[in-house]
Amino acid sequence: MISIYILTYNEELDISACIESAMISDDVIVVDSCSSDRTVEVAKRYPVRVVEHAFESHGLQRTWMLENITPKYDWVYILEADERMTPELFAECLQAKKNPEYIGYYVAERVMFLGKWIRHSTQYPRYQMRLFQHGKVWFSDYGHTEREECDGATSFLKETYPHYTCGKGLSRWIDKHNRYSSDEAQETIKQLKNGKVDWVNLFFGKSEVERRRALKDLSLRLPGRPFIRFIYMYFILGGFLDGGSGFAWCTLQAFYEYLILLKAWEIRNLPVPNLDDKPLTGVSQSK
Repeated sequence: MISIYILTYNEELDISACIESAMISDDVIVVDSCSSDRTVEVAKRYPVRVVEHAFESHGLQRTWMLENITPKYDWVYILEADERMTPELFAECLQAKKNPEYIGYYVAERVMFLGKWIRHSTQYPRYQMRLFQHGKVWFSDYGHTEREECDGATSFLKETYPHYTCGKGLSRWIDKHNRYSSDEAQETIKQLKNGKVDWVNLFFGKSEVERRRALKDLSLRLPGRPFIRFIYMYFILGGFLDGGSGFAWCTLQAFYEYLILLKAWEIRNLPVPNLDDKPLTGVSQSK
């Protein structure tokens, strides 16, 4: 058996389906970032552990979770509320953890958007570290998301999981990516100043993860990033084969890239004034 962590924040619409898919395990732990909706109330209806912890960042939240919430089993799987565990994936997890060569496994997502699997323009199969031996994997921040730090060899699973990225509607998707773009703008500035492109991994990386991350580092340095991203996703990756949903996905991703550029420019050129350093005009001050 494996333990399953579920990360949540204001997920009252998705949490039931997510928990029910995960209850194929007898140790499900919901880690909520102090939601303001009914997420915790709904989660407590199920025979699962529910723990609340204020969110700081994706990397820090995962690291806090792994350090402070002891799982029942040695191997753990991380789910987010808009994702689902499947019986086929769970069965492969149970088999994979028996292999003593590896301490963790990457799993590919199937992005579901506007009722359709966006197979082509999402770089499928696009892998994330999800199954690993507890105490062997940690996470650090990178942009709006996180990157894993592994103490041992890793591999890849064949089964995939569905990711309902727009399950709560376009307004929620746009709000979320507006927040994400702020973190990505900060990361863009940081990488342009201190980072570099790993050309070896870009062309000869041993895995999709290495090649994709090197490609992202390169993309930060390209002019016209929003336009290039649309061309790359829609024409080179074949987003046009995903129909109208694919066109909408590629358009929104290009807009997201444009938001990142605008916010990076804003950070560099329009510093937020410090009101504490300036006296308030037009206000009488008592002696």
